[in-house]
Amino acid sequence: MLHDTAQLDLMFQSLADPARRHMVERLSRGPASVSQLAEPLAMSLSAVVQHLNVLEASGLVRTEKLGRVRTCQLEPKALRTAEHWINERRLAWEQRLDRLGAFLAETKTEGN
Repeated sequence: MLHDTAQLDLMFQSLADPARRHMVERLSRGPASVSQLAEPLAMSLSAVVQHLNVLEASGLVRTEKLGRVRTCQLEPKALRTAEHWINERRLAWEQRLDRLGAFLAETKTEGN
């Protein structure tokens, strides 16, 4: 079980917004500047920066400023944390369904 639930909460909260998911999707292909991230979105540059601040606070994105350009990149470790949490839930449900399937198969065999 993950111990840092507050960080996980921030991560899922940040991914709840479609614009931020779009940014994460774009960054999954490689680093991008803030203006490159803003280009396809129908919002102001300052709104994009606010969304990036949320992603950065959640640990999903890391930014670096070189001169006048702020470059953003995905933080793979944070994605692995979310993936681990999801996989724990998936595994638990698969085990429950396997037990149910075995029970139903046993019940069907006994009923014949």
